[in-house]
Amino acid sequence: MTSDPRDVLSRPAPAPDFTLRYGEHPDHVADVRLPAVPDAPLVLFVHGGFWRHEWDRAHAGPLAADLAARGYAVATIEFRRTGQPGGGWPGTFSDVAAAAVAVPDQLAKEIAHRGLLPVSVDRPILAGHSAGGHLALWYASVAPDAVGGVVALAPVADLTRAYELDLDSGAVADLLGGGPDAVPEAYRSADPMRNLPSGVRTVVVHGTLDEIVPVQLSRDYCRSARRAGDDATLVELAGVEHFGVIDPRSGAWPAVLAAFGTLTRGETTGVD
Repeated sequence: MTSDPRDVLSRPAPAPDFTLRYGEHPDHVADVRLPAVPDAPLVLFVHGGFWRHEWDRAHAGPLAADLAARGYAVATIEFRRTGQPGGGWPGTFSDVAAAAVAVPDQLAKEIAHRGLLPVSVDRPILAGHSAGGHLALWYASVAPDAVGGVVALAPVADLTRAYELDLDSGAVADLLGGGPDAVPEAYRSADPMRNLPSGVRTVVVHGTLDEIVPVQLSRDYCRSARRAGDDATLVELAGVEHFGVIDPRSGAWPAVLAAFGTLTRGETTGVD
């Protein structure tokens, strides 16, 4: 375990095996890490950072490397973010959607070209942390047939409430171009809470000591999702803050691994 929860944000990680391109913009890329086993399940991971350009996929390296070492193929996608041309609504969203469609197909072709062990790319697991968790939940709601399940780690699952709480000093308004009254259509389209049921099995992992994205957002989301008919499980971790859920050295990591196992191998999370 680490003493500074933010240590994971700057911790070096093994380099990806290769990087794929899914579009023309410099940020239309995905870092791929492969396991040493055949037919590994594919995880498309969406990084956090409140959708802001200051944060890129690099800080997800330790998570992706650990998952790959445990038998998952991991593609960590990059996308345009707020504060850069094309970021925000709708560009950030169209990037994530384009990556979710293109990366599995491109990965299968690249693996065949390189003569590497095959990966199971059909209906990948979509996962993300914080703002990336929001984007994972959002994409599952718009393309449920393309997603094998969602693992959302401390997600911003309710954009309207996140706007009201002014998370990260206006991050939601920066993403969507204003508040719910100013841009109601953006909220109707982009807010996972307003697009239930998603029809996709979902496991949400969130720490009770999270002061960056309050756990109550995940409680309310999972409750609403279940009422709408979704298979949605909340794994609430006592004593865990915002970054523990992406840190393989943290005490929260076994619960995160169990969430992936629930969706890929039929294991249980230990939570009803």
